[in-house]
Amino acid sequence: MGDLRPAIVMLMLFTVICGGIYPALVTAIAQALFPHQAEGSFITGKGGHNVGSSLIGQPFTAPEYFWPRPSATANGPYNPAASGGSNAGPTNPAFITTVGERVKGLRSAGLSGPIPADLVLASASGLDPHITPDGARIQVPRVARARHLPEEAMLKIVAAHAEDRQLGFLGAPRVNVLRLNLALDTLK
Repeated sequence: MGDLRPAIVMLMLFTVICGGIYPALVTAIAQALFPHQAEGSFITGKGGHNVGSSLIGQPFTAPEYFWPRPSATANGPYNPAASGGSNAGPTNPAFITTVGERVKGLRSAGLSGPIPADLVLASASGLDPHITPDGARIQVPRVARARHLPEEAMLKIVAAHAEDRQLGFLGAPRVNVLRLNLALDTLK
């Protein structure tokens, strides 16, 4: 019985520290140093309403928009509550079929030339909000046709929304699809 009291005290102490003080401290520091990110990195659209997060991909299927990476989240695409990829490898027959269907879909939408991998492969989280600049440029003719705008105008918008590597050497150049599509909506 003598060992029970210190165990209960330690349980209570660590519950307060790890379950209350530490999360509150981390939240306060995040709010102070990175308020936009701590609040979800929301992007506001017309009328000041939140239209999405710059950190979570969203489905765009209309021809007048740039399309994001495919999503392989559980219970439907782009489900932030079920982040995760398919975990299917390149020798898995279902994976090969899925990628083949995605390529066919892009070809039937008018994309020609080599299709960048990011347009047919889901990211590990299934929620990546970015595509490569090549993934955006290959879609320019399709989007320009649907919007009745010159391709040169679309290429300028893509270039203006291309982000470089983080700190100049981390990751790859990328384009946030939601920000790009919101910029297109300001053209009309």
